[in-house]
Amino acid sequence: MDFGEFREFGHASIEFIINYLSNIRDRNVLSSVVPHEVINQLPRQIPEQPEHWRQVLNDLEHIILPGLTHWQSPYFNAFYPSSTSAGSIIGELLIAGIGVLGFSWICSPACTELEVVVMDWLAKFLKLPSHFLHESEGPGGGVIQGSASEAVLVAVLAAREQAVRRERECHPEQSESEIRGKLIAYSSDQSNSCIEKAGVLAAMPIKLLPAGDDLVLRGAALKEAIERDVAAGLIPVICVATLGTTGTCAYDDIESLSSICEQHQVWLHVDAAYAGGAFALDECAELRRGLDRVDSLNFNLHKFMLVNFDCSAMWLRDANKVIDSFNVDRIYLKHKHEGQTQIPDFRHWQIPLGRRFRALKVWITFRTLGAEGLRAHMRKHIDLAIQFENLVKADERFEVVAPRALGLVCFRAKGDNEVTSQLLQRLMERKKIYMVKAEHRGQLFLRFVVCGMDPKPSDIQFAWTEIETQLTSLCAEQLVNARKAGELSELTHHLSGLHLTNETLQR
Repeated sequence: MDFGEFREFGHASIEFIINYLSNIRDRNVLSSVVPHEVINQLPRQIPEQPEHWRQVLNDLEHIILPGLTHWQSPYFNAFYPSSTSAGSIIGELLIAGIGVLGFSWICSPACTELEVVVMDWLAKFLKLPSHFLHESEGPGGGVIQGSASEAVLVAVLAAREQAVRRERECHPEQSESEIRGKLIAYSSDQSNSCIEKAGVLAAMPIKLLPAGDDLVLRGAALKEAIERDVAAGLIPVICVATLGTTGTCAYDDIESLSSICEQHQVWLHVDAAYAGGAFALDECAELRRGLDRVDSLNFNLHKFMLVNFDCSAMWLRDANKVIDSFNVDRIYLKHKHEGQTQIPDFRHWQIPLGRRFRALKVWITFRTLGAEGLRAHMRKHIDLAIQFENLVKADERFEVVAPRALGLVCFRAKGDNEVTSQLLQRLMERKKIYMVKAEHRGQLFLRFVVCGMDPKPSDIQFAWTEIETQLTSLCAEQLVNARKAGELSELTHHLSGLHLTNETLQR
């Protein structure tokens, strides 16, 4: 493909994306394909000869898109948003086109330095403590990871290594393997699965402590667990708290958890993957309480900040603790400016060596939207969630099961769990909107999250009409079946009085 064809292909692809996004409401949010349907439409080997790009786009439209769940649809109301914007899409295109790997400063100085700038921009926008800024001259700072899962794993691994070094200094009579066998970590039973997975990958058990009735983890529960484990000879390492839990977007009590962690030299990491964006809003200022006392935190820009996946911001109070834990130097990675300035080599702050130029799409997104545009986007999600919550509360057949939190509303159909389960099944079969279920203490409920590239009040009304219409239909069918069952019961009772056998009744 020469540059002439590349230009045509690129222009056509941009038009393809614009048409896809502008008409996304016309598509069912869930796919109708069955397993292997996409596989069976594709050849089993790479084509021997190059194919024209028009055929590629044609197959994308007719084979690939029908097999997708449309995450940018405003009718995607499951999980949490995976947002994007025009600026971010262009940024991703430019990242691919420029094609640099910025694992050290010398590999592409602008790649590293732009990341330093945008991470400080973001920290100020979110009103984080000043020690998380690069411009504070250390030892703290911010870095872009791929996902919250990576950020949590970095924190868990760094905390583990710091704990092992500390214990070896205090107890030289113990071997490293003995120390590692005693390590223990903590989180809430409401936390994301990536936290438990980080414990598996770090070969360190993570205890999921029971949250309170309000689904919040507090210092008292952590204190009890730590004291019990210390008495048993274990070594507490890290507590991973959550601001915006997966199930109900509950907020753990960071201040009380900080007090306990400080007493026991336990690393405190905050996973604010979804809710972290709200730090920027004055009306959500209470979410920032206690952040000045945590060791690290993460926030997914691809959830609430209009930057496309993957892009997770992570801040460290003392980056040296991560660098010391992960630093593996080779002669081919060294350069003459290494260690001479405050400019970091971000390869020491992450799991892989290679680094994408993610800062570029963040920079473009922030410049094309501005701080006020970002705040307006988050407030719009909150307002739309309030609209949905009011619709739920106005229908006596439904109930809200947890306080609305940002763009999330947790609700259920009144009655036993089967009603809510069947309602969700009907909605999934119709594929017009997409929600997922959750459960707490035996009660099943549905999570409605405001998502999509540009959700509108009419989209919320569309979703609600779909939900309440399907509940009406479900209740009507249940009533008919109940009447039929009642009539059959009466008939069976009458016939049994005539001493007819079950076999005769069944006929």
